[in-house]
Amino acid sequence: MSDSASLDPATLAAMIRGTGPLLGQFLDGFDDENRTATGPGLPNHISWTLGHLAITMHFAADFAAGFNEPQKLPTSDWIHGDGTAGDPSRYDTESVRYKSDPTTDAKRYPRMVRAREIFDVAVDRFAEETAGLTPSGMQREIKWGTNMLTVGGLIQRVSFHNGVHAGQIIDLRRALGMPNAIG
Repeated sequence: MSDSASLDPATLAAMIRGTGPLLGQFLDGFDDENRTATGPGLPNHISWTLGHLAITMHFAADFAAGFNEPQKLPTSDWIHGDGTAGDPSRYDTESVRYKSDPTTDAKRYPRMVRAREIFDVAVDRFAEETAGLTPSGMQREIKWGTNMLTVGGLIQRVSFHNGVHAGQIIDLRRALGMPNAIG
């Protein structure tokens, strides 16, 4: 990753905002019936992926906002449960965290339209917090997993993370026999 001291928060925020529609183009054809379908040898389904990306962006937004650890997520979108408490309108935080195991039980995940809304809220929040960063805020060191990163480095990492999962969605589309999303 580049030196975060040379990064412009407004440019990074625009990049983050761009990940929503870029990833969104791969969502055509996913609906409430297939939102927890998986392909042979593939690790995730679309509902898990949207929730996982959303929670990761919220946690990164917390660091961009100046917190030293992730904050409690809004209960309008999230249940702070044990991984089994999701419902048609909210994700269970434990069901989409790093190293969680996606289940095909659709009752544990929001409906497709709602999952997309939760993802879009996270994109907007992450972009807004990033846009407001000062140079010293970009350079602030934080602990992310087992790594020490600057907030600017974290923003790059989480944006790349969205791209990695977009690639997984492309693989999932292929495995499910869906048409190419990009003409």
